[in-house]
Amino acid sequence: MSPEDRYLFSFIECAPDAVVVFDDTGSIVLLNSLLERMFQYSAAELATQNVDRLFCGQMAAVLHDIVAADNPASAISRELVGRRQCGKEFPVEISVRRTKCDGRTLCICIVRDISRRVEAEAKFSGLLQSAPDGIVVVDADGIIVIANTQAERMFGYERSELIGRPVEMLVPDRYSHSHVAQRQSYVAAPRTRPMGAGRALTGKRKDGTELPVEISLSPQMTESGLLVTSIIRDISERRRAEEQLKASLREKEVLLREIHHRVKNNLQVTSSLLKLQSNSVQDSAAREMFEESRNRIRAMALVHEKLYQSTDLSRINMSEYLEALAALLIRSYGTAEQRVKLELSGTGVLLPIEAAIPCGLILNELISNCLKHAFSGRDSGLIRTSVQRVSPHMLALSVADNGNGLPSGADPMRAETLGLRLVQALAEQLQGRISVHSSGAGTEITVVFAEPEKKSE
Repeated sequence: MSPEDRYLFSFIECAPDAVVVFDDTGSIVLLNSLLERMFQYSAAELATQNVDRLFCGQMAAVLHDIVAADNPASAISRELVGRRQCGKEFPVEISVRRTKCDGRTLCICIVRDISRRVEAEAKFSGLLQSAPDGIVVVDADGIIVIANTQAERMFGYERSELIGRPVEMLVPDRYSHSHVAQRQSYVAAPRTRPMGAGRALTGKRKDGTELPVEISLSPQMTESGLLVTSIIRDISERRRAEEQLKASLREKEVLLREIHHRVKNNLQVTSSLLKLQSNSVQDSAAREMFEESRNRIRAMALVHEKLYQSTDLSRINMSEYLEALAALLIRSYGTAEQRVKLELSGTGVLLPIEAAIPCGLILNELISNCLKHAFSGRDSGLIRTSVQRVSPHMLALSVADNGNGLPSGADPMRAETLGLRLVQALAEQLQGRISVHSSGAGTEITVVFAEPEKKSE
């Protein structure tokens, strides 16, 4: 070995990678111990052998390119297949540069075993291709660099048609310009965006058809610059299911409105029949009972009417109901509005039908009693009525008047009249308690009950 060769050998032996030096015919001149271990040959076994022996015949093309290169300082990097002495092949990455030494052309080749990297890439590729969602990776300029199989199926493109193209090809034309601006804004301040965040998005297939999608974004800074991974989920089936559910709910809403409308109409027919029947009754007490029954029926019919008119078919606004019920009763009893004034208080109380009907009947009885008995011998009077919240989960229904008050020692809750017995029964139905306050300045009856729990949808 000449002094120059010993110097070169010392140099390559200190290299952190496997190194082989060969001439312009491919004959091996020198190699370091790392290359011996990598290929499982001794230096003596490789002396004067052609370098193609190590690279499955692939080095000849590399040698041709490196020798033919105009710039001798240029390096060629390739991924080849190496073959160990036992015949086992493995992936390698080489970097070759040519030089002149004692008038002859030498090529210095650095060899790296990339088996682990290729294995990791294969695992990553397998995971990428088996992912249930479409995955598209773009660079900072919005150019697609990776697309998985599901993305191909989703958008109808071959992978070769996607790689190297702008990501806007997957966006409907009407959104393309704004998408460029949004993408540039994102690149300026990249951040992870979870699936489903933001507004509904639309993708465009190769055939021009559109599909609703959800997209999550994940930025990653690499040696090549910023890459953004987009996980794309086709939500067409979910959107169809949502539309079917909305259509079903609309049909149910129409049906429920029709039910409330028909129940109200049937109750009004019943009320009209009672009116016709009462016209043939001569006894004033009997006629009064007919009228009271009609008022109760109309109080129930009013609940269904309000639900039919409401945008919320599950609950009724009690302040609106109170106003309509009181006006109906004043007309029913022939009491001029100028003589008996009505004050309503309490807003925002919404009750389901199962609580609204007993409350409506209680209000009907108590307001009717005020109109019949509270203001006898008086030219005018005032009725105050409300349904309001008295605690986070408790409601109070009250009817008060400024009339004559109850006779001394009278207890309306022990009375035998149908109306007051009905009030007690309905209060029990609501699991409420009744309180009565009476004086010469009038009477107030209050029913306190728990607010019904809102049923889950």
